[in-house]
Amino acid sequence: MSWHGRKVLVTGGAGFLGSNLCHALAQRGARVVALDGFLFGGGANPANLADAPVELVRGDIREIDLRNLCEGASVIFNLAAQTSHMGGQNDPLVDIAVNAVAQVRLIQAAREAAPDAVVVHASTRQFYGRVQKLPVDENQPVAPPDANGVSKFAGEQYWLLEHRVRGRPVVSLRLTNCYGPRLRIRDARQTFLGIWIRCVLEGRPFEVWGGAQLRDLTYVDDVTEAFLLAADTPACHGRIFNIGGAPPASLHDIAELLARIAGPPAHYTTREFPADRASIDIGSYHADDSAFRAATGWSAQVSLEDGIRRSLDWFRSRLADYL
Repeated sequence: MSWHGRKVLVTGGAGFLGSNLCHALAQRGARVVALDGFLFGGGANPANLADAPVELVRGDIREIDLRNLCEGASVIFNLAAQTSHMGGQNDPLVDIAVNAVAQVRLIQAAREAAPDAVVVHASTRQFYGRVQKLPVDENQPVAPPDANGVSKFAGEQYWLLEHRVRGRPVVSLRLTNCYGPRLRIRDARQTFLGIWIRCVLEGRPFEVWGGAQLRDLTYVDDVTEAFLLAADTPACHGRIFNIGGAPPASLHDIAELLARIAGPPAHYTTREFPADRASIDIGSYHADDSAFRAATGWSAQVSLEDGIRRSLDWFRSRLADYL
């Protein structure tokens, strides 16, 4: 697909993944419209789209007129979501409103204004909950561990229903822990690695909860490429794909790698999971993403070591914008 001149709508476009996608699309010549509500506690940051040739629309997906935004779009990258696990536990009604009800609003608007648009939906490995078998493929049973997982699963299923009933080309990418430039690092609301990076750059120790859990982190450039390929590959349409990344590593191994790359005085302490977090922790996870690799030829290109080094280098000169 040539992106040059195409109108592309990116919901959640000022957030971590959305903004990186906006930059990549703009570099390819697309006419990018980024919608973001800048919800409290989310990943949106005005600095994420600074100097980008992107039309930024500030608006809440639960309320704004979505039809005008969809008008003429050939691709919709749908990344608008409430992603905080504890946020969902504490206020599940907001979760449902953003992750499910607002998805139906967008579906209805797209039916009217962009009936042929390809939709790539940002989904999550969270649906699988605590798994019994690793690596995790798309046939694993779904057992969301928390309210946020339930609401996001509902949103994903509404989009897949749109494919089955209306024939719209829809792809759902179930992502694992993503990291890199423009990540929310002020706290741990997006991923544990965000707050670790902040602590390291501020010269403070960071905390590892548990430590034995396995994770396969995906660098944001690799995630962006997966989104672009999903939109451009007809064999993906109507399907769900797990997206992994670098080979799995334990939290302790990731912490050691971060401390080594950052250099002294970077260090960490280990503690037990807080009780409210332990009840929704998924344990170890790493994805079997062979289906997506086979469909698109995609593979993760950035190693964990290189990705962490790039992330630290990027945030060092921009730390004030992300605190």
